[in-house]
Amino acid sequence: MPERSRKKSLDLNQLAKSIADETTDEATAAELQAKAIAQGKNPAAVALGRLGGLKGGQARAAKLSAKERSEIAKKAAQARWKKEE
Repeated sequence: MPERSRKKSLDLNQLAKSIADETTDEATAAELQAKAIAQGKNPAAVALGRLGGLKGGQARAAKLSAKERSEIAKKAAQARWKKEE
């Protein structure tokens, strides 16, 4: 019989907090800073990289025409739903 993953049961408040943490950038940024310090990275450099990453997608989309955005989206959809043989 295959092993089944067992998810730790969360109480309703813990579940709500975990959902809120996943949807807000504040909790994610704090977690990234903590991980960076633990890994010996410069927290200022991590914050700067994150800042650029947050701006990147929006800036790229603003520069592209509607046709270019559509072509990129079609290519991404094809890659996502490509059947593995």
